[in-house]
Amino acid sequence: MRGQRSHNLNRKGEFNPEDAERVKHTRIGVWDLYEERHPELKYVPGSSRIETYMQMLDSMPFIWRMIKDILSIRQCTVMLILYLIVEVIASLIPAVSLWYSGQLLNLVETAVEQRTVDIDTLIHVAGGRVACTIASRLLSYGRSRLGLPLNSRIRQHYSTHIFHSMARLDVPTFSDSAVQRQLESAWSTSYRSSVAWETIQMTSAVMTTSLRLISQMSVLVAVLRDQRDGPLLAIMSFSQSLFSWYTMRKGGWKSGAVWAATTKNDDYVRMQGMKHLVDDPHHRNELVAGNLGEYLTSEYGKLSAKLGFEAGDFHEVRREHAVRDRLTLMSVLREPMKELPQIVFTLRAVQYPASIPISLASLTLINQTAQSFSSSLFHLFGETFSLAEQFASVRKLYEIEKLQNKILDGTEPFPENQQSLKSGISVEFKNVSFQYPGTDGYALRNVSFKIEAGQLCVIVGVNGSGKSTILKLISRIHDPTEGEILIDGRDIKTLKLADLRQAMAILFQDYTHFPLTIRENIALGNPSLAHDSDKIEEAARLGGASGFIEKLPDGYDTYLDRPVRDYYASLPEGTKTLFGRAVDFSRVRGAGGMRAQETTTLSGGQMQRLAVSRTFMRSLTAEGEPAVGLLLFDEPSASLDPTAEHDLFERLRALRGNKTMVFSSHRFGNLTRHADLILYMDDAEVQEEGTHDSLVAKGGEYARIWKLQAQAFV
Repeated sequence: MRGQRSHNLNRKGEFNPEDAERVKHTRIGVWDLYEERHPELKYVPGSSRIETYMQMLDSMPFIWRMIKDILSIRQCTVMLILYLIVEVIASLIPAVSLWYSGQLLNLVETAVEQRTVDIDTLIHVAGGRVACTIASRLLSYGRSRLGLPLNSRIRQHYSTHIFHSMARLDVPTFSDSAVQRQLESAWSTSYRSSVAWETIQMTSAVMTTSLRLISQMSVLVAVLRDQRDGPLLAIMSFSQSLFSWYTMRKGGWKSGAVWAATTKNDDYVRMQGMKHLVDDPHHRNELVAGNLGEYLTSEYGKLSAKLGFEAGDFHEVRREHAVRDRLTLMSVLREPMKELPQIVFTLRAVQYPASIPISLASLTLINQTAQSFSSSLFHLFGETFSLAEQFASVRKLYEIEKLQNKILDGTEPFPENQQSLKSGISVEFKNVSFQYPGTDGYALRNVSFKIEAGQLCVIVGVNGSGKSTILKLISRIHDPTEGEILIDGRDIKTLKLADLRQAMAILFQDYTHFPLTIRENIALGNPSLAHDSDKIEEAARLGGASGFIEKLPDGYDTYLDRPVRDYYASLPEGTKTLFGRAVDFSRVRGAGGMRAQETTTLSGGQMQRLAVSRTFMRSLTAEGEPAVGLLLFDEPSASLDPTAEHDLFERLRALRGNKTMVFSSHRFGNLTRHADLILYMDDAEVQEEGTHDSLVAKGGEYARIWKLQAQAFV
């Protein structure tokens, strides 16, 4: 019932009975496939093919745009024209070779009838056949010689387009799994190619395959036209090819334009989780220290044995099921039909013994051409359906730039007066509630408060009480589910996002480091000063990170996680070579200045200091640049020792000036004692609000936890 009901859920997860007529559910191994149906084509013969061609037609404007873009790339126009010319010539070579085979057949016929051989013609035919093979090799080289640089230039051109399309997406949109799949499809089908180049290759293959079929058929008809058994054998051989193509096309998997596949098999999900655990270097410390290797191996083996061969990647399992569906009565009859030309040849040989050599040569020629024809026909059919999917990928390539962010941009500039930022920004929540996508519970429920401009506000409470969520809503990482947020008395949704975020600096609890140098990790706090080394080093000093950075071998140019991996020979280290020596990469690694580890390990406190330094970088402005009026810090001292925490807060208070500053923390101390406003959060609500002294005097939950923490120091 779970699988039956799930395909009736709309995008919000709500049950929609009408979807039962629109969505087809198929179980394939551990996977559930959901395909959108088109009722208007339900009773139309060949509707799947019609639908495929309709999809291709819809994608043609994007294909035309792709062609114009490729032709605009430097040197690509000439190279692409030459590539297509090479492809066309290569597609005609089989027909030329077939013509020479026909000439050879005439030589055999003359030799049988007249007992003589025309040596000049024989040499001409042999030379022509050799020339065809040489031409094929040269054209193959030319195709590669032109294709590789074309692919490189096209991939480079589109990388900027896709990079921008991805960079502009907000958090809710980018986190959507459907969007993720679209981005993966548009970025590349493999790391060596691109959607645009593969579309050109596939389109070229369809056209040249068609040209090859037509040219071969035309030459064969001309060659066998005057042969006694030629037309009959040709018809039977090609009929067999067409029959094979028809039965083959009935098998396989076809899906509509809109489909999705998921697995609800807990064992398969768990097995893949174990695979990632063993594969990901981030888990290696816990795996080794916890002595988990044997346990995980045992559990993985049990799951693998339990699931059997049904547990695999969706496309792998789908292909296996498609093969199973191909065994039909028609497919069984396909094989005996291959023998019909030989049977006819045998009967004709008994009737006309003198024509055996000619008929045998004709049969050989026809069989060779029929095999080539059959192969080309299958290739053409497969490429036609693949081309429809490829055209759809091109459409995605261009339409990802139109993906609508779920956080809509405002239209009003902020602030009206840049100088006002020096006095801070006011923030007000009015009955705000919020649920994270895909969750049932509220992260915030009916929250109301106001932080005046220039105030220091500290939000305290247990983990999961909603502290971090408030900061994410202020920076519009998410929008409230209900209620209203005011910035300087104006609805936050009406303000331009770029202006709003330019006016604030924020450090999230779930901070991360970028796969760039330490210098760039800090600099990206304020891209306008990214090339100012003095500002970067000042930010590192304010964040308490300059001390350990300067001790690193590469200093500020250290990569915490190098984004480009080194490559090594496939022989595992320690194994014996043919000469009896153990494989040791230390010599080549030393000569190349390569390190055994490609990551620089820092402590949690050091990583947090880097993140704080990036936030300080945000507060450093160049002359004439808009100031920052709101500073948001989410657990900024969670990984710091007491001394580092004290120093950090001192620097933050010095940095603050008259700016509005909001902290979230689960620690009570000097920070809360200096706060103008304290919000005590619990169960997604603001339970208490006031200054430190007023809340302690109130004797509520804040006072209880304050006294509980204070007792440790009494």
